[in-house]
Amino acid sequence: MRARTLRFGLYADEQWLTWVRELVEEAVASRSARIVGVTVARTLPGSELTTSDVYGILAEQWALEHPDQDSGAREPVELCVRLVCSLRSWRAIRKAVIQALCPEGTEPHACRVPWIAA
Repeated sequence: MRARTLRFGLYADEQWLTWVRELVEEAVASRSARIVGVTVARTLPGSELTTSDVYGILAEQWALEHPDQDSGAREPVELCVRLVCSLRSWRAIRKAVIQALCPEGTEPHACRVPWIAA
């Protein structure tokens, strides 16, 4: 097993960021994996780009899908989760998190937290 990283661009406030972290923890707990680090970035590591530069489209998505709602304290961030696991476990965890982020299937819908799997 080796260290691997899950990265998700999110448009979230602290409440929804906590919700996504819990989804990751649930997915990891059901597999042979261990979380060894979690970071929330507002600037991309090794770059001068901010997460707003890269994931700003998620704010636009939120505005289109929730036209009558205030976005509150939501902001574009990148959630990085370092795991120790096999490649097979990493793929299963990533798939489980993505399915949990948008569980409604293929029908058109608005996600609770706009996201991009990076």
